[in-house]
Amino acid sequence: MAGPDPYLADPAELAKFLKKPADDVQLLAALGAATRRFRGAVRHPVSLVTEDMTFVDGNGRATLNLPAAPIVQLRQVLVDNVPLLGVRAKRQAGVLRHPSGCWPEWSEISIFWDHGHDPVPEEVAEAVIDQARAIYRLDPAIQQITTGSESVSFAATAAVGVTSQWQSAVEAHRLNRGDDA
Repeated sequence: MAGPDPYLADPAELAKFLKKPADDVQLLAALGAATRRFRGAVRHPVSLVTEDMTFVDGNGRATLNLPAAPIVQLRQVLVDNVPLLGVRAKRQAGVLRHPSGCWPEWSEISIFWDHGHDPVPEEVAEAVIDQARAIYRLDPAIQQITTGSESVSFAATAAVGVTSQWQSAVEAHRLNRGDDA
């Protein structure tokens, strides 16, 4: 399996904003953190993964939600190790429809497939870069020290929140809203 890219945005683009070299360790750490945060929020890798093998349980329904999208290529589907032909895919949503009824409950469904975006959508890359910029600039300093009756305060540490751009990108790419996936 060829896994997803380590970053959802180009380090060189982030480097321009931060005026640092693209191989700066702190820059790459911030970009990695922002990438992991985005992938966690949307619950899938977003970028292209080829020759993946995924196991899901049958659900007794006509449709089966996969743990990633979009479906680029559906290579093979097995139900309890038996090939199933004629499976239809709602590619952008990452959903499979059983060809003749329902996915059997208590069955192991094996999916051999390629999924994700290549290239990563621009709105995702931009949101990740914005988040990486905020993470990079975060000062993890101590805020206050108290000893006995004396107290000393320092500059407050900024928290990394989310922008409306981030929320929009997450909402557009999030999967399995409220389902059993």
